[in-house]
Amino acid sequence: MAVKKLDRFVLKSFIGPVIFTFFIVLIILILQFLWMYVDELAGKGLDFKILAELLYHFALTFVPMALPLAILLASLMTFGNMGEYSELTALKSSGIPLQRIMRPLIVFICFIAIVSFVFSNNVLPYSTAKARTLLYDIRRKKPDINIQEGTFYNGVPGFSIKITSKDPVTNRLDKLIIYDHRNRSGNTSVIIADSGYMKTSSDGTGLIMDIYNGYALNEIPEKNVMPDDRRYPSRTDYFKKQTFVISLTGFDLERSEEGLFKSNVATKNISQLTHDIDSLNKKYTDRINNQFNDFSKNKIYYNKVLAQRYVIEGNTDTFKKVTEFNVKVLFDSISLIERGTVLATAIENIEDASSVLSLKNESLHYDVKNIKRYEVEWNKKLTMSFACLVFFFIGAPLGAIIRKGGLGTPAVISIFFFVIYYVISLSGQKMVEEDVVGTFAGMWAASYILLPIGIFLTYKATTDSVIMNIDTYLVFIKKIKDYLYRIIIGGPTHQSAPDQN
Repeated sequence: MAVKKLDRFVLKSFIGPVIFTFFIVLIILILQFLWMYVDELAGKGLDFKILAELLYHFALTFVPMALPLAILLASLMTFGNMGEYSELTALKSSGIPLQRIMRPLIVFICFIAIVSFVFSNNVLPYSTAKARTLLYDIRRKKPDINIQEGTFYNGVPGFSIKITSKDPVTNRLDKLIIYDHRNRSGNTSVIIADSGYMKTSSDGTGLIMDIYNGYALNEIPEKNVMPDDRRYPSRTDYFKKQTFVISLTGFDLERSEEGLFKSNVATKNISQLTHDIDSLNKKYTDRINNQFNDFSKNKIYYNKVLAQRYVIEGNTDTFKKVTEFNVKVLFDSISLIERGTVLATAIENIEDASSVLSLKNESLHYDVKNIKRYEVEWNKKLTMSFACLVFFFIGAPLGAIIRKGGLGTPAVISIFFFVIYYVISLSGQKMVEEDVVGTFAGMWAASYILLPIGIFLTYKATTDSVIMNIDTYLVFIKKIKDYLYRIIIGGPTHQSAPDQN
């Protein structure tokens, strides 16, 4: 009964912080996304529904990354609080080891890791496809028309507009200068008006511009006139009211089909990635075999040509050696004059063959990099789930050692380890994609580097190590200082004098 109470107590102490930290990390990642794409989202006049949909799908893509960091932070907070309030000391004094205290959380983290994998394999590809498609549509959307005072606005297709002032209540525009570029002939048509209004048509497909009390100045093109003889004739038309209707194609958000990014590796699950990797490997193997067969056929054909040449010339004694492609026999059998020509031709053939082989090698290397991209995505779905366990075995014992709860110290330590994990993972991924290291060695590097650290910290926490106690290091530094002082000076160490009493 006491054991069940212990398990409930540990789980209750952990679940609250892990939910809290998960949403904090998720919000931070969403804010980072907004910071990266704020220039592409601003000024597009997006509805709140569209923006909420974009953030929702991108938030789902951040879940596999947010879970390990949340577990690390929550583990530090939970065991730090238990150590700070002497709850771990009380449990250990009752004969309960640290591994037994961690056992319910290990089972719970394994469950979270499985859920994370299922999420990455099923929900993540769909959310990634939806998020990228919507972001692509937003990028294509033109910014809303927002003419500022005193500057030329080029957002209206075919026009460059400048206004002196704008009434925010009536939307009246004063002192307009409009350059008409629809004919693509430069600044040859300009309209100057006293005032005007702009509004969108009832169906939203056009922009209606009414301008009042002005004139239009249009240059008349001259034909068959030398540049020095041009007189730049023009025509001026005065008006009291003139109306423009401008198409707003591209200003609305046009939704693309959901399968736009279906071929991207990030939108595939394990089964699809496995099928694609097998297909790409088979295609790569067939390509290598075909190139090798082509090379072998060319070599055999070249040997037959040489053999036939010697048979025709009557050199049947060397026929067997020729078919065996004996270079020395062939070279010795020709005259001195022909040898120079043969060597020059051979050098030219070697250079051509080297260029061909270089191009084929680059093409094959590109195929290998493409295969590695699929293998990276396949392994990433597993490494992010396994990272939940890795970070727990780092956070839980480290929290028990430092015995500091709250959000301050655990946050700093969590960020430190997460940065290390992220740098190692990113470096390993880049090396795998460049085919520098194997897929397993590169993609799992962060896991098999940090997991031994977690096991070591668990051992130290079990033995009540003072590895994180600053006084331990101060005493060690003082001993080193005294030892060096005794060696260099040759005098007594800086120790307190014995009590004379």
